[in-house]
Amino acid sequence: MKSNFLIQFLLVILIVVSCQSEQSFKESSVLSDMVLNEEQEESVNPANEVDGEVKERKLIKEGNISFETDDLQQTKDKINAAIKMYNGYQASENSYNYERSISQTIIIRVPAQNFDSLLAAVSEGVGTFDNRNIQIKDVTEEFLDITARLKTKKELENRYLELLKEAKQVTEILEIERELGKIREEIESVEGRLKYLSDQVSFSTLTVSFYQTISGGDDFFSQIKDGFANGWENLGIAFIGLVNIWPFLILIILVILGIKRWRKSKSNNT
Repeated sequence: MKSNFLIQFLLVILIVVSCQSEQSFKESSVLSDMVLNEEQEESVNPANEVDGEVKERKLIKEGNISFETDDLQQTKDKINAAIKMYNGYQASENSYNYERSISQTIIIRVPAQNFDSLLAAVSEGVGTFDNRNIQIKDVTEEFLDITARLKTKKELENRYLELLKEAKQVTEILEIERELGKIREEIESVEGRLKYLSDQVSFSTLTVSFYQTISGGDDFFSQIKDGFANGWENLGIAFIGLVNIWPFLILIILVILGIKRWRKSKSNNT
């Protein structure tokens, strides 16, 4: 009877000790479990699904064209009218002056659904393109993957916030706040990339370069003018060179004069 009582008593003690150990283990490993859950959730979310739905394809359209025009200002006005018609805007504009041509480059952002219409309007009347390159990049997989990761990280952030409310010890609070800071940085980074992709998908980019060749009717007179200018410049360079060696010139002149006098005196003596 006593032995049975003793065995029961020992079993109760073991159960209490095991429960306390299990509780302390859960409290000490809660953060690592949450990180593990995050990795598992990221692996569960496939790259082609978000909330169980396959989203529409995300495409980035970019184009680059260049051509010659007879009237630079008229072409620019036509491009500006097309930009306004299709609700686009100029991201940048640059002008270049060369010896034989004047060119301009305009980078246009336009709603993706209007890209083809804008391209057709800008290309109207162009006989030959020096360059025409249209690229379409499919970023659907990356877009959905980032969206799923962002959702997972925000859920993890909420769990950390709930855990922070329940934390009692200073060490636990500091550790949770440190993890929250890391998660917040990751969320901001993912949100930035998602915002960039969304902008690239929503607005396509078209780079238009066009130039006008300068007339060469006055090339002959221009060459004569350049010849006079070059001759005057070369004369100045030669004069500067002579100034730099003037001591040697004087020495040479003195040597020549001395030789002439010596020959003259020698001929007189004979």
